[in-house]
This record gives sequence, structure tokens and C-alpha cells, in this order.
Amino acid sequence: MFSKGNLAVPCWLWRSMRKLFLLLSVLLSHAAHLEGKKDNQFIWKPGPWGRCSGDCGPGGVQSRALWCFHVEGWTSPLSNCDENNRPPKERSCFRVCDWHSDLFQWEVSDWHRCVLVPASAGQALPRTAECVTAQHGLQDRTVRCVQKLNRTRVVNEICEHFAPQPPTEQACLIPCPRDCIVSEFSPWSECSKGCEKQLQHRTRAAIAPPLYGGSQCPNLTESRACDTPISCPLGEEEYTFSLKVGPWSKCRLPHLKEINLSGRAVLDFSSDSKERVTFRHQSYKPHHLSKPWDLDIGYQTRQVWCTRSDGKNAMLSLCVQDSFPLTVQSCIMPKDCETSEWSSWSPCSKTCRSGSLSPGFRSRRRNVKHVAIGGGKECPELLEKEACIVEELLQPCPRYAWRTSEWKECQVSLLLKQQDPHWHVTGPVCGGGIQTRDVYCAQSTPASTAQKAKEVSRPVKKTSCLGPAPSASQLCNLPCSTDCVVSSWSAWGLCVHESCRDPQGRKGFRLRRRHVLMESTGPAGHCPHLVESVPCEDPMCYRWLASEGICIPDHGKCGLGHRILKAVCQNDRGEDVSGSLCPASPPPERMACEIPCRMDCVLSEWTEWSSCSQSCSNKNSDGKQTRSRTILALAGEGGKPCPPNQALQEYRSCNDHSCMQLYWETLPWGPCSEDTLVTALNATIGWTGEATCGVGIQTRRVFCVKNHVGQVMAKRCPDSTRPETVRPCLLPCKKDCIVTAFSEWTPCPRSCQPGNATVKQSRYRIIIQEAANGGQECPDTLFEERECEDISLCPIYRWKPQKWSPCILVPESVRQGIMGTSEACGKGVQTRVVSCISDDNQSAEMMECLKQTNGMPSLVQECTVPCRDDCTFTVWSKFTPCSTNCESTRSRRRQLTGKSRKKEKCQDSDLYPLIETELCPCDVFISQPYGNWSDCILPEGRRESQRGYRVQGDSKECGKGLRFRAIACSDKNGRPVDPSHCRSSGYIQEECVIPCPFDCKLSDWSSWGSCSSSCGIGVRIRSKWLKEKPYNGGRPCPRLDLKNQVHEAVPCYSECNQYSWVVEHWSPCKIHNELRSLRCGGGTQSRKIRCVNAADSEGGAVDNSLCSQDEIPPATQSCSLLCPSECVMSEWGPWSKCPQSCDPHSTQRRTRHLLRPSLNSRTCAEDSQVRPCLLNENCFQFQYNLTEWSTCQLSENATCGRGVRTRLLSCVRSDGKPVGVDKCEQRNLEKPQRMSIHCLVECAVNCQLSGWTAWTECSKTCGHGGQMSRARFIIMPTQGEGRPCPTELTQQKTCPVTPCYSWVLGNWSACKLEGGDCGEGVQIRSLFCMVHNGSSSHSAVSVDAALCGEMPFQDSILKQPCSVPCPGDCHLTEWSEWSTCELTCINGRSFETMGRQSRSRAFIVQSFENQDSCPQQVLETRPCTGGKCYHYTWKASLWNNNERTVWCQRSDGINVTGGCAPQARPAAIRQCNPACRKPFSYCTQGGVCGCEKGYREIMRSNGFLDYCMKVPGSEEKKADVKNLAGKNRPVNSKIHDIFKGWSLQPLDPDGRVKIWVYGVSGGGFLIMIFLVFTSYLLCKKPKPHQSTPPQQKPLTLAYDGDLDM
Repeated sequence: MFSKGNLAVPCWLWRSMRKLFLLLSVLLSHAAHLEGKKDNQFIWKPGPWGRCSGDCGPGGVQSRALWCFHVEGWTSPLSNCDENNRPPKERSCFRVCDWHSDLFQWEVSDWHRCVLVPASAGQALPRTAECVTAQHGLQDRTVRCVQKLNRTRVVNEICEHFAPQPPTEQACLIPCPRDCIVSEFSPWSECSKGCEKQLQHRTRAAIAPPLYGGSQCPNLTESRACDTPISCPLGEEEYTFSLKVGPWSKCRLPHLKEINLSGRAVLDFSSDSKERVTFRHQSYKPHHLSKPWDLDIGYQTRQVWCTRSDGKNAMLSLCVQDSFPLTVQSCIMPKDCETSEWSSWSPCSKTCRSGSLSPGFRSRRRNVKHVAIGGGKECPELLEKEACIVEELLQPCPRYAWRTSEWKECQVSLLLKQQDPHWHVTGPVCGGGIQTRDVYCAQSTPASTAQKAKEVSRPVKKTSCLGPAPSASQLCNLPCSTDCVVSSWSAWGLCVHESCRDPQGRKGFRLRRRHVLMESTGPAGHCPHLVESVPCEDPMCYRWLASEGICIPDHGKCGLGHRILKAVCQNDRGEDVSGSLCPASPPPERMACEIPCRMDCVLSEWTEWSSCSQSCSNKNSDGKQTRSRTILALAGEGGKPCPPNQALQEYRSCNDHSCMQLYWETLPWGPCSEDTLVTALNATIGWTGEATCGVGIQTRRVFCVKNHVGQVMAKRCPDSTRPETVRPCLLPCKKDCIVTAFSEWTPCPRSCQPGNATVKQSRYRIIIQEAANGGQECPDTLFEERECEDISLCPIYRWKPQKWSPCILVPESVRQGIMGTSEACGKGVQTRVVSCISDDNQSAEMMECLKQTNGMPSLVQECTVPCRDDCTFTVWSKFTPCSTNCESTRSRRRQLTGKSRKKEKCQDSDLYPLIETELCPCDVFISQPYGNWSDCILPEGRRESQRGYRVQGDSKECGKGLRFRAIACSDKNGRPVDPSHCRSSGYIQEECVIPCPFDCKLSDWSSWGSCSSSCGIGVRIRSKWLKEKPYNGGRPCPRLDLKNQVHEAVPCYSECNQYSWVVEHWSPCKIHNELRSLRCGGGTQSRKIRCVNAADSEGGAVDNSLCSQDEIPPATQSCSLLCPSECVMSEWGPWSKCPQSCDPHSTQRRTRHLLRPSLNSRTCAEDSQVRPCLLNENCFQFQYNLTEWSTCQLSENATCGRGVRTRLLSCVRSDGKPVGVDKCEQRNLEKPQRMSIHCLVECAVNCQLSGWTAWTECSKTCGHGGQMSRARFIIMPTQGEGRPCPTELTQQKTCPVTPCYSWVLGNWSACKLEGGDCGEGVQIRSLFCMVHNGSSSHSAVSVDAALCGEMPFQDSILKQPCSVPCPGDCHLTEWSEWSTCELTCINGRSFETMGRQSRSRAFIVQSFENQDSCPQQVLETRPCTGGKCYHYTWKASLWNNNERTVWCQRSDGINVTGGCAPQARPAAIRQCNPACRKPFSYCTQGGVCGCEKGYREIMRSNGFLDYCMKVPGSEEKKADVKNLAGKNRPVNSKIHDIFKGWSLQPLDPDGRVKIWVYGVSGGGFLIMIFLVFTSYLLCKKPKPHQSTPPQQKPLTLAYDGDLDM
């Protein structure tokens, strides 16, 4: 334990120790850091690169993290790692953007060869011999990311942005190795008769090459010595000798040492010297082509030796013939094609920055200075292209977009002409039409740089704009005008002052009005006048209207009395007003009257005044009104008598105003014009600073019109009803014409132009907005044209060959040294200069002529200088003239010259013909039709478009046309010639007809029928019917009914008070009582009724059927005339009104009053009646009735477009009876707002087609099968019931059959050895100008070379080396035929798409001594299409003496060598192993040893024959037939010996068990089973008896793996 004081020491000590420890650790770590740095124990470790950010393309940046790691794996501060080795933290990268997908793609090579999967050591596994069909392998391919245009490689990450990288490896199958397959041997060649040693041979051909490591082809040749019956005596063998020529050496110039000053040549056959000769022999001078490029003529040599038929060389003298072969000849020194230097690179084709990385291209050229000659190197490529990108320095590419002008005005006539081609303008048209606009392509300017809207981009060619162009036409509508529909006139009003506010004078007006039922539509819609007036006198705006009370007696109950009058002041509209307004004093308040006393005559009240008989008065009659009263009761004795009949009626005149009504007539509103005051306030400033919009005024003329007279003075019409003459309007904005800027001038051709054709360039501009409302007019010039300046004419270049030089032979010194002769004759070479000149004979570059012609005339040709022994001739004469007969011939001649005339060999006309004959050209040509007839082609009419729109009717679409059929023209020999020789057009033609389409034709509309209802709403119908059905694609019919009619129904409205019943007063009551004394009681009375038209001013009667028959008033009624003593009551007053709701609890009342009491005290009849308000009996409700919308109604002038659908309003009583609309209006019912809506009748637009395009170029340049076509396009598809588009939108025409001329290579000639019998020679072939008609069945025929043009300049294709084998030489055969095309297959399934076929050359050995010098046999394989799978099987013949033939056969029956699996080959020889050496033994058919007849085989335990034992008595008995199938089964010979002494032998002589032994064994086995079974039954205990247990459910046991279940 420590005390507290002692405890401070360890604490202090601990603190000190801790500081020391920290200091030591820092020092140690620093030392470790230095040590680690010294030993490089810290390494940099970078993280993965991050995403590429920044600008699209190569300007991106990506970064990564860096760590410093100790070698043991822990991280450390970055300062510990060496800064010098610090990896970069950032790098530039290619940032991929979505639009790069068009620029980059994965480039994938073909799969490489399939190889076996390598073993772990990296080596390929050996192919197993047990391969059955195929082995598993791997194949790889190259995958890289490339730029599409120039195929340059970029990093794979760019392509991975758009698509995953395609796999670079895949599993594959390698078929088993297949050996070379060859055919059967040919028969042995024949041996010639003779005693010398000879060889015969046979050959075979390769059918399939070795594949997948199979063995090479076996020998294709077998040789053997011929059997010669007699060998030649020694030294007297028969040999043949042949002169063998070697190949020509390379062309070389003579060396300096070959030419000495004395002219003698020293031979030097070395051809390796590079030394050029500077001193030229005199005969070498004249062979210059041109100064800068000389043709050098050298010489070439070849060796000649004599060979014997056994292949050995012999003395030359044994082979020398009459003429020794040429061993030296002149030749042209080979010169390579010489070209100029490359031109400088052309500018980059990309001139602007488009935002894509697609590069431009630039090119450079070089020209041919001199063509290759003498087998020199041909010319290289003359044009080189490469991609170029200079994005940074370029301006952005302009972008183009489709623009349109404004729509032009609507053309209705276009559609009307479609319906009726004979239609012509008869009046204003309206409805549906077509309007067009111009569509053009222009550069789109960004909004930031766009200037004022007025500036319009100039048009450019339409190919610059991508995507579909906007439509250039559309359907439109010209609004149709309809007039107002108005009601009938109201009754005439009272005579009022013109202005009741300021009544003046004694003249006034009576007015009647009508109101607008349907407003007018369209710009020309007109409303008739709505107010008519007639002048009148004593006008009154206000008047008293008095109502009478009942008569009150003054004294007592009858006699004189008075009525109380109640008067109200009313205005002209029938409204109650203050009494102070009425001018006169009010009528008196009381009015005298009389109440009949008991015996007085009683009269009824006066009736209402009848309606006026006329609406106005004329000279002949005035209007009248009547009223009447009737006698109700007769007077009694002493009573006041009844008045006479005349006093029962009163008359007064009415409507005494004139029938000449006055009304205000208006003209249409004038145009909206400027009102300077209003415009100054409302003007808006446009582009030009002048007022273009605002408010203006419209005026119209108004004048007073007298009915049936015309215009009268304005003061005769009431000024209060005068319509307004000025109204404000919106001024239409002035629209200036806007046109685009002129397009760029069409480019003048940069290249030269052939001939004297003048080339023009043009430009155009397009009207975007037409001038309107006084705006600035459009310019007159929209198209300008001018001639191109500085157009150069293309010069025509041609070859100008000069004369051939003299024939140049081998130098004399060389000729003497080699041939030993000095005569300057034989074969040589001559040259000429060929220059290129223009048509004005100026020299030009060779390239110019090469561009315009196919080839070049030859510079060199072989020539011959005749020797003394040669035959010489004159030149051929001209051909003799031809007669007109086509069978005639022409000939030319030549003659021998000099000594040749006497030489015998020159007289041979077969070798040296002196006359040549040929058929004359014949001008007889045969034509025959070729190909099908063309479509029917109509003659091209003049196409005029109407307002920029091509109408189908403008161009002829049907009718008579022509169809064409090409002809093939040939001469008399069947050679094709130009068709113009047979017929100028190259066609035969015949008339044809395109049937014209006929549209459905309907009649005109019938007139509208009358309205089905005389009161209220009804229907009017009109119809049209079918006149002609459509055919040939005409416009179809609308939907027709069963009567082939189409109907149109519209609602109609008849005013219910238009026709009304007018009744006269009742006649006096006619009593029925026959007693004349009694003049009272019941009777009848009658009246006249008539139907009148309310609008008829005369009030004349009309037919009664026009008035409602339901409302016809009664013409007679019963009546009663009361007797003097009876009580008299007045007529019943009207029933009081029921409430509008027709409440059944409410009632209505009517009353009457007592007129005369009865004499007796009997009470009078009731004076009031009450009845409930019952709906549809005495109380009615009213409602507005709306019809359905009508069909879409068009104006009379329109056929389609915007129309109106209407509905009508009527008033219907609750019992369904139509009543006047005023009944509904009186009850202030809510009216529907819209009585008409706009609608659209679809326009039937015929299909609109463009014109035919020009005929295309012929699909073939010559020969049969060429087609020309032209097309037209649908501008506007069919709409509605328009005429459908025709199916024929393209037309085909066969081209004229022009002959095809082409250079064709002839067959190779036989090998020319030029004097030798065998050895190396030359094969030549010629170019022939052939004509054919382009069809595979027609064979080409040779024609004049001039028809094919310049011959192509290629010596190499016309000459090739060849060889003829000498007797005794070992040589190759000709190529075998190509084998059939075969595919590589596995189990019968194709392994590849391309097959292969082979051919081979075998070598022939003619002498065993020369077989070492034999060439190798040659195998050639090429790919082919259309191959088959073949399988190969072994075939074997029947055995014959243990031998048979085994061969391999292909599935098509060809016997081959190779192809069949060697391990499956059947045996060809049967041999016993070991061999049968025992006495009396032999090898059997089964391949085992057996014994001869009469001997028995004794076998060993191993199954082989031990010995043959003689069968006793076999001489007398026939030996058993032995079955040797089981000989190999081992049988113990000791067992055989045991049974030897038995009489019953269990074994056969061949060791097998006999059949009876099996039988005995089987029987014994059955007996044993029987005994066992019997003993079991006997020994078995019987079962104790048990009762049947109750039935239980079966127990199902499921084994779960336990043993104790």
C-alpha cells in the first residue's frame, strides 16, 4: 500500500514515460517511412476511371481516385508514394452522346477457323482416331468499334454506350478429318506396236480435297511397262527424234561487247547484266515514240535441242528439218506504266459544322503519262480518297424546314366542275371548295438571329428539306347567304301620331308589323322590311276605353234606367296610362238604358263588332263592320213591342285607309371605310407606320317605297321606323403583298458542255401573302432567267497515230553470231507514235484521250521483212462493187511479184490465195415484235393548272390512246441491228381505249311539297331520283330507297291564324211551332261561315279546306223565343279563368242576370254556374314544342360544305292540339335559344392525281428485257362519295431492242512452237466484236470491229506461254473437269452454305529414266453454290475362293477412293488363323479349319482343330452334312474320350451335344418336380375350422423406411 504522498511519484513517472514513448514511436515511424521509401515499399494504386463528362465528342474529361498502399496492404498518406511515379488522375476521353449512334458501330469480322479446344498446357488436343462425326472446337473473330465513314478504329467504350459488344468466341463443331477423295482409274493407255520399251499409263482425278487434317491425295497416275512380244536386237532400237525449243529469254538490249567496230558480234547469253547500251546500232535509230519517252527495241533468244523418244538428248543433226526454228527475235523492252505526281488534295467536301461527326471527303488524282508496254507493270489507281474533318474552323450548317404561303381563296368551281364537266358560272357560288397554297423549302433561322417578321427566307431546292412536306391543298368553305324567315303580318294598329312624344298635325299612321323567325346568314343574306304603314287622319296616341256596367232602373223595377261607365286611358299599345294623357275629357260616367217590364219585348245585348271585311279601302269598296242583337222574348198585351228587323243590326265603316302601304327599303351595307375621327383614336401602327386597323363606319341607303308603285318621298314614311343608315365596323387591316426573296440562281455547269447548247440559269420567288384591303400590290416578276456566261465547250479528243516505222530486225552482229546468217530478213518489230490531239489539232495530255475512249491504238506490232526464199505479193486491190441483189458477193485480188512467180510453193493457192471473196452487205432487215404490249398511253394534252392546282379534268384521263410494242430488228443473217433500220420509232403501235368513268347521275331536286300541317309544325319533302348508275370507277350513288330515290325533309310551320273561319250574324230564330197563333217557343237559326286568308287585304273567301276542319263553327243552332209570360234571363257571361296549374280543387264561374220577370210567381232559372277546373276539358296548359333538327340544308348554289340545321318552335295545348305561338308567349314560357346550328355536308372530292412523270431511263442499256416506266401520284385522296383513285399509278413500256455490242475473247489457239516439234511456245487468242440481243438463249455473232469502238489495250490477256511435251518427257495432263459441288455435312445436315469443287492435273511418265524430273501433280479447289451432301459407304462383291472386291461408293453411285472410314473397311480376303496344316484339313467359308469329306473334326478345348479322324464306312455311306457355326465353342477332348466307347454317343463329331440328350434331361427334370409336389400334398396338415371374422376396413401400410413396421 502507498500513502497519498508517495502516489504522486508514480503518476509523474508515468506521464514522463508516456511522452517518451510517444516521441520514440514518432521517431520509429519516421525511420520506417524513410526506410520504406528507400526500399520502395509504398506503391500507387489508382481506382477505376469515372464517367466521361464535358462536351460531346473528343473534348470530354474523366478522372479517377488515387491511393498510396504499403506493399503489405495497408493504406498510407499520399506523400509516402513517389511523386515521380504518380499515375495521371485525369485524362481526356470521348464523351458519347445519343446522336453518335449514327456515326459509330461494331465491326465484326467473319468467324475464324474452328480449332480444337486447347488442353491445359495451351496445346491443341490431338485428333482422336475414334472420331465418328465431329469434335467440339472453338472459333473466334475480331470485334472492334469503328467510325462508320472511314472505318477508323476508336475505343470500344463508345460503341458499348449503344449496344453490348458482340461475342468474340463461340463453340463450333470440327468434322472428322477427311482424306482426299479421287475417282476410279481410267483404262490403260494403248501400247504402240514396236520392239522398243514402252510405258502405258492410267490416270484418275481428284473429286474432293483433303479437309480438317485428312491425308493428301494419292498418286493420280499409274504407269507400267508394255508387254512387247519381241525385244529389239541390241543397238537396233527404234527411236523417234524431236526438235525441242526452249522458252524465249527476257527482252534485253545488246551489250557493248557484242558490237565491235568491225561490225562483228561476240555472243554473250548472260541476261543478268544491268548495263545499258549507250551506243546504238544504226538500224536501231528510227523507233522513238516521243522525245521524253523512247521505246527501246531489244532482242530475245531461245535454245533449241534434239531429244530422243526415250527422253535422252541426241545430236542436233538428227532433228534438223528444212527450216531451222528462229532462235533470236526483236522485242520491245518492257516499260511500266508511268504516271504523274499526285495532284494536291481537293478541298474537304464538308464545308459546315453539322453537329454530327460524319467526316467529309477529299480526293486527289494523278494522270497517265505513258501506258505500260512490252509486259510492263500496269497503271496503279489514279484516284485516291480520304476522310477529312475540320469541324472547329467551320460555320454551323444551315438547317432547312418546310414553309408555306397563306391559303389562296376558296375555289368552289373546282368541285362543281368535277360533278358536271359542262358546268359554267351562272351566278354566285358557295359551299365546299378547294384551296391551295405554295409549299417550299427554306433555311430555318434561329429565333435569336431572326429579324423582323416581314423578312422571309429565300426558297431553296426541295431536296434540302427532310420529312414529309405539308399538304398543298385542302377543302374549304365559302359561306352561303340565306335570307331571313319572317312571320306573317299582324293586324293594323290604330291611327297614331308619328311620334307620340311630340304629336303634331292631324296626319298620322297606322302600322302593322312582322317579326324575324330566322336570321339571315352569310354576307349577302337579306331581311325584308318588318314594318308597313298607311297614312291616316285624326291620329290619337292615347284614348279612353270605357266598359259598361248593368242597367239599373231609375224608378221601380223596370223602365228607364242608367248604366255606370268605367273609363281607362290606354296608349297605342293597349297599356293603361294616366288619364291626363288622354286629350279629350273622359266619357260620361252614366249612360241611359231601359229595363223591359213584364209584358215588354226583350232584346239581347249588342254583339261585338265583326272583323273588318277588308284590310284597306279601295276605289270599289270600303271595309265594313257589323253588330247585331236578337229578340229574346216577345211582347205581351200592352207591352212595348219589338223593333223591326232592320233595327236589330248596325253597320259602321272600318279600315278606310288606302291599300297603298308604305315601308322603308334598305340597300346592303357598304364597305367599312375610315372615319378620320374614329381612326385617329383607334389606329394601331403597323410595319410601315401607317394606320392599318381600327374602327370605321359602314353606310347604306334607305328610301321610302310605296307598295306596287316604287320609291316615293322619304317624308311619306314614318320617320320613327326609319332604319339606321350608319353603323360602326371594324376596319380590315391592310395586308401588303409579301413575297420571298429570290432563290439563288440555279448553278451554271462547272464542267464543259458538249455542242453549242445555250445553258440558262433561273431563279424564282413565291407569293406568301396576297395584297388585301388597299395594301401594297404584288410585283409582276416572280421568275427570272438568264444565260450562263463563260460556259466552255467540251473539247473532243482523239488519238492520232503516225505512220509505222520500218520493220526493225535483230542487230546484224547478233544475228550472225547466233544464226550464222547475214541476210536481213524475217520477223521484226515496228513502232509508231500515237499522240492525243483535240478537235482543233492541238496536242493534249494522254489522259484526256483515255477518258473519252475505251483503249488506245497499239504502239507496236510484229512485221516481216521477206527473205529471198519467201513468196512476195502486191497489196490487195479494192473490193469490187456490189450489185443491189442481196445474194451477190464482192472480191479483191493480189498478184505474186518478182521471183515468187516462178517458185512452185508460191503457186499453192491454198497456202497463198490470190483472190478473196465475201458476201456483200445487205440492206434487207426483218422485224419481229418483242415483249408485251404496253399499257394504253393517252396523248399528252396541254396541262394548265388552275390557280396552282391540277384538276383531274384538265388532263385527259380516258378515251382513245395508243399502246406500243417493241420490235427486234435483225439483218438477213439474223444479226441484231438498230431498230431504226426497221421502223423509225422502234415500236409498232395500235389504238386502244381507256373506258371513261361515268358518275352516278341523279335528277335535279323536285320542288318542295306543301307543308303537311296547316297549323303549327309539319314537314316539307323534296326528292331526286336515279337517272344513270355509275360504272368504270365513276362516282358512287348516295344511299337510295327502294324506288331509287333520295329524299330530303325539312320542318315547316304554318301560322295557325293565317286561315280562319269568318262567321256572319245569326238569323232571327225560326219557330218550329206549326200553330200560326203561337209565335214563341223553340226554333232554329242559321248563319253564313266562310274561310278567309288573314293576309288578304280584300278579305275574300278561300277554299274551306285551308281552314282547320276541327274548328269549323256551326252554321245552324237551336234557339228559343220566349213567350210574353215567361221569365227572361240574359245570355251567360264568360267563364272565369282557371289558374294556369289547372288545379282540380279550383272552380270557374259564369253568371247571367234577370231581364224580365215572369207573370206568375214562378222563380226564374239560376243566375250563376260553377264547375271544377279539369285539365284538357275546360282548363288547358300550353308548352313550346320543338321539332327535331332538320337535315343539313345547303344553299341552292352549293353542293357541299357548311350548311344549316334548323328546328322550329310551335305552341301545343296540353291535349295535343297546335295553337298559335301567342298562347305560349302570353304565359311567358321559357323559349329555347338556338333554333339553327351550323353543320357540314361532306364534299364529294374526286381523287386528284398529279401529271405523269417523264419516262425513266431504260432498265437495260441494250438488248431484250429493258423496261421504261412512269408514275403519277395522289395529290388529294378521294373524299366522301367522290370518284375513287384509279389502280394504275404506274405505266410500263418495253424499250426498243437495240443490239448489244461487246468485245469477246476468242478461244486459245493451239500451242505455237514456231519451227520446233515440242517444247515451249505461245498461245494466242483474239478479241472479236460480237453482237447479241441480251438474252441468254441468243448466241452472239461476229460483226465489224468498228461497231464496238476502241479496242481495249491489254496484251496480257491475248497471249500466254504454253508447252508441248516431247516424246519421252514427263508432263502434266490437261485439267480434269470440275467435280460436282459438295458440302461438308454431319449426319446428312449441311455444315456450311458454300460448297467446294475440285479439279486436278496428273503427270504422265513416258520413260522410267525421266521420272525423277516429273512435275508435281496439281490440285485446285474453288468455292461453289448449290452443293449437295454426299455420304460414302463401303461396298463389297460376293466371296469367291475366300476373296472379294471391296470399294468405296459415293451416294450418287460414283466409285471413289477415300471418303469411307478406314476402320470400317470390310475384309477382302478370308484367311484361317492359324493356317490349316493338319492332314486332310482346309480353310472353310467361315474362316475356321475343317476336315475334308469322309473325315470328322476332333477339336481342342480352345476351339481349334486337333486332328481329322476318318469316319468308318464313309466310303459306302454318304457323309453327314456338318454345321460349322459353333466350331469355336471349346469342348474338352478328355470328355470326348470318356464317351468314346458308348454305343449311344452324346456328342456330335464336331464336339456339340446331340439333341436326344436334351430330351432325356428335360424329361428327368419334369419327373423330379412331380415327385416333390406329390410329397408336399401328402404331408400337409389340414386347417382347423374358423368362423368368418367380421369384415374390417383394409389397412393401408405406407413404408417409411423403418424395419419394425
